[in-house]
Amino acid sequence: MRRQWWIVAAVVAVALWFFVSIEPVLAPFFVSMVLAYLGDPLADRLEDRGLSRRLAVTVVFVLLSLAIILTLVLVVPVLGRQAGQLVEAFPAILNWIQTAVLPEVQSLTGLDLSTDFDELRKAVVENWKETSTIAATLLAQVSRSGLALVGWLANLALIPVVTFYLLLDWDVLVGKIRQSLPRQWEPAAVRLASECDEVLSSFLRGQLIVMLCLGIIYAIGLTLLGVRFGLLIGLLSGLASIVPYLGVIVGITVAGLVTFFQFHDWLMLLGVALVFGFGQLAESVVLQPKLLGDKIGLHPVAVIFAVLAGGQLFGFTGVLLALPVAAMVMVVLRYLHENYKNSTLYDAGQKVADRPSESPSDEENT
Repeated sequence: MRRQWWIVAAVVAVALWFFVSIEPVLAPFFVSMVLAYLGDPLADRLEDRGLSRRLAVTVVFVLLSLAIILTLVLVVPVLGRQAGQLVEAFPAILNWIQTAVLPEVQSLTGLDLSTDFDELRKAVVENWKETSTIAATLLAQVSRSGLALVGWLANLALIPVVTFYLLLDWDVLVGKIRQSLPRQWEPAAVRLASECDEVLSSFLRGQLIVMLCLGIIYAIGLTLLGVRFGLLIGLLSGLASIVPYLGVIVGITVAGLVTFFQFHDWLMLLGVALVFGFGQLAESVVLQPKLLGDKIGLHPVAVIFAVLAGGQLFGFTGVLLALPVAAMVMVVLRYLHENYKNSTLYDAGQKVADRPSESPSDEENT
């Protein structure tokens, strides 16, 4: 038995080494796997309605493609324009903070921060310019490097192809993996897999829909108020809501500064607070109970730790994978905790106390 565990550990170690070694080429396959996972339930429903698997996958594939294309065509250009306007307005915002905000802070607290902020402003402006120069240099370098450009385009073209074939054979692949499991491990593995699937579906579908709805609420509200960069701030706040309370904190802070700098009116700040307050009310009353419930089961502190740990270990990819991986780890930990509570290690003393004691006649007979 011990030898079998050593073989399993060696296979897992080799698999991890292999995936780490080929990490640069895994991105399109990972994106395709996520898209296929998201589209499989809809394909199954269409298949239950009488469509063939290939036709159902084709319908889902077309719907996913249209959603991505519409997002790129309608949203990305507007976000690009607002991001460019924000870059142009950033030095003016810093100057306004230095000339209007810091004197008020000094009059209230007695702290003179003008010198330190002036050095910070100069450093930020210089680095801001250098950032755009570096980006232009990198873009030119990529354009000159035909091999890098071809590789990037090839990875991009792989995503729809791999997504289609994964979606087509998703149920077949899952069935083969289940048949390959050791028979004595299959019940526990299937149970854990079903719980992980429930958690992942809640996160990937529910949490993404919650983030999208919050981004739309914030963007529409700020745009109706006439706040500059309202669409950009709203959508970024919705994306940041993947971490509890981070979206509303970042959004209301940035939107408040932009609004006050734009209007110099405290009533407009009240309007910004109402927009984000309505978003939080909608999230707590409607979105979270309907789309997520208590299926994920991650404490807010665990969510923050998972995101920070994922970013520290694996960068931006780690941030994206942090919550799904943490949710699956919680499923495994709950399973191990349940087995531990039912083991003799947890209540060995109680089991000994519960054993029937030998009667005197039994002792005499022995």
